[in-house]
Amino acid sequence: MASKTILQIVLDTPLDRVFDYLWTEEDRPQVGQFVVVDFGHREMVGLIVDVKNETDVPDDKLKSARSVRHQLSPVSPQWIALCQFAADYYQRPLGEVALPSIPKNLRSGKTTALDKALKKLQVEHKKQQGSVPPVLNPAQQLAVQHIVNNSGFAPSLLYGVTGSGKTEVYLQAAEQILAREVHGQILILVPEINLTPQLQGHLRARFPELTVATLHSGMAEGERTLHWLAAHSGKARLILGTRLAILASLPGLKLIIIDEEHDPSYKQQEGLRYSARDLAIWRARQLDIPVVLGSATPSLETWQHTISGRYSKLSLPERAVELAVLPKMRIVDLAKDRPKEGLTISLITALKQRLEKGEQSLLYLNRRGYAPVIACDACGWMSHCERCSAYLVLHKSEKKLRCHHCSLEMRIPKSCPTCGNADIQPLGRGTQRIEENLQEFFPEARIKRIDADSTRLKGSAQDAFESVHRGDVDILIGTQMVAKGHDFKNLTLVGVINPDTALFSQDYRAGERLFAQLMQVSGRAGRSGQKVGGSVSEVVIQTRYPQHPLYHALKTHDYPRFAKECLAERQQAGLPPFIFQALLRAEAKELAIAIHFLQQALELEIPDGIILHDPIPMTLMKLANSERAQLLIESSSRPALQAFLKNWLPQLRLLKPRINWSLEVDPVDI
Repeated sequence: MASKTILQIVLDTPLDRVFDYLWTEEDRPQVGQFVVVDFGHREMVGLIVDVKNETDVPDDKLKSARSVRHQLSPVSPQWIALCQFAADYYQRPLGEVALPSIPKNLRSGKTTALDKALKKLQVEHKKQQGSVPPVLNPAQQLAVQHIVNNSGFAPSLLYGVTGSGKTEVYLQAAEQILAREVHGQILILVPEINLTPQLQGHLRARFPELTVATLHSGMAEGERTLHWLAAHSGKARLILGTRLAILASLPGLKLIIIDEEHDPSYKQQEGLRYSARDLAIWRARQLDIPVVLGSATPSLETWQHTISGRYSKLSLPERAVELAVLPKMRIVDLAKDRPKEGLTISLITALKQRLEKGEQSLLYLNRRGYAPVIACDACGWMSHCERCSAYLVLHKSEKKLRCHHCSLEMRIPKSCPTCGNADIQPLGRGTQRIEENLQEFFPEARIKRIDADSTRLKGSAQDAFESVHRGDVDILIGTQMVAKGHDFKNLTLVGVINPDTALFSQDYRAGERLFAQLMQVSGRAGRSGQKVGGSVSEVVIQTRYPQHPLYHALKTHDYPRFAKECLAERQQAGLPPFIFQALLRAEAKELAIAIHFLQQALELEIPDGIILHDPIPMTLMKLANSERAQLLIESSSRPALQAFLKNWLPQLRLLKPRINWSLEVDPVDI
């Protein structure tokens, strides 16, 4: 009797198991191919992870697979191993990792012809004009040589001040590696979608003969399919993307670059809560290739790795452009220079001077909307969100109150809903209110606001940034969208409004993030060098705590000093990177139900070396009518923590809680 052909496949389901299907055709499928199967009452696409001749599934229970996607070449065993590692480490089913990383069109039967996709990409590239690489300074040359000459797995931190030419190091290292590796590919990760157009332009100008693929969640499905296919086939030699690109199929990968490696956006915050930076390190080790982490303000985890010698450190201590120096930092004490409509005399005067010289200014305020809340002085009512433990933010131009957590919208009340007082007022300031105030102070100025509200439409962010680059904007107001990666040639002043709230956050990472944000946004000033008769670039930071150590380190651009102090505090307090964590979250209609489930989890058997803290409500306790709590798990040993979680999760499932719960490994928000 002829042996059977059994396909073992994984599906995008919460079930952590492999499913057996019978294959009845003569041609034997390969591991790594995609296959269409019936699952329950649905038709789904699965990934073949093994092909066998036997199965334990009874014949009457064994379903036949429908068809194999022969149009698509198989993914490599290394790619499957990457997904398996991510599934094991982050405690998720393999199918939930592998399948969602494939474009929907390839999972739903709408496979685009590969030749057509590649032809379209190549036509786009023929329109590009080549650019001549600039001459590198000695520090940049040493960095490029180090990256290019590395053989095997070699993690390097490219630590350079803002404007030091890290991008040029990436490009020239990529050029040499691609020249050496005929079929090689290079992956460049950036933390945010709005950073891709500028870098994509640099890549296409520098490599007009090569196909560049871009991968991020803001792309239309058809476009994403084209670019994914170009990367998967090896035709795209350069791949640029946000965190999801780390799970792309790249058969010729020879170098991984992680720009702004410190950015928390590299950590997925829902579903598979993975860190693209950490997976990039693992993937480089798996493939035995170099990986470069670039930042002016490295994460403390990465900085600690350079101290311990696990990563090499490549320093770029000066700005790359001649005559370009780091901006002068001025800390303005709000107790002495009292603000008018959120702006001090010092900042208003500096803005006026830039306007007179035809230079650009940037005001940074990491709070969108008009005001964080509206309130009634008579009875104390405030615009609470009825579905979240948060406030509804005033969006004056839209005449709405909006929750930035659950997106609930309401009309602005004409009077206090509690006492009827007609005199309800906005409290605090968001980017919209600062924009309104600036128009009153400087009616002749061309003012542009860039935040999540002003860039909702596709392409609007790119259009806004291009208007700044063209010089059509005198004063730019923005959130962290404008703080990093952008090279504004004529910008000489940065003003920072209301940074103090992060100084007193219960999140132990808040200080680290604030320092990084302020260093990054400060780095937008003076990148092109001082012009004759022009202004010395300057950063004006308004604060009520001018003596805070963070501002002292910031004033001297002294990241090493700041990092040394933070690491000493973390080590003394037993916090990452000196301990490893996981976070069990639960949400229910009532907080007591969520706490009860976490308490049950706490009572399960706990081995030595594992610490479980008491369940507590989350900082944002109520979200979209669900009340949330969390339980923190810690261990000084990463393998011990992983072993515990692997045994603990099945026990949690046996509790059969009728609530939503999730586990996050290496949480970044606690």
